[in-house]
Amino acid sequence: MDEREVFLDTGYLIALENADDANHPVAREYWTGLRTRPAFTTTSYVLDEVVTFFNVRGGEPGHRKAVELGERLLGSPSILLVHVDETLLRRGLRLLRERTDRRYSLTECVSFVLMRERNLAVAYAFDCHFEQEGFSKKP
Repeated sequence: MDEREVFLDTGYLIALENADDANHPVAREYWTGLRTRPAFTTTSYVLDEVVTFFNVRGGEPGHRKAVELGERLLGSPSILLVHVDETLLRRGLRLLRERTDRRYSLTECVSFVLMRERNLAVAYAFDCHFEQEGFSKKP
């Protein structure tokens, strides 16, 4: 599996942008300490979760932050944004159905399927579910 490309998860992106998040200092320190940046991959579901998180908190400032961050993620040449189509959604739902012993979200399952398809070993995430599925997470 290739570590030159990593998956960006919702929790990491929120921690990176939200000074009130408990993981913010770790996320910022890790981000600013990167000597070289890998190629980043994420999904339209992750983008939706991040934008929604900021939009439903903090009134007008939260709304501005949501829009700004959404536009930045959509416009970034260093982020491959994979749009979740019906095929990927069905594969994610199949994984969710198979993991009866886990409490994964559908977004997580879609992320895991995509990571396997793209041979991604690492996610920038704070969610232990990535490790439960056999991936490494950083920081």
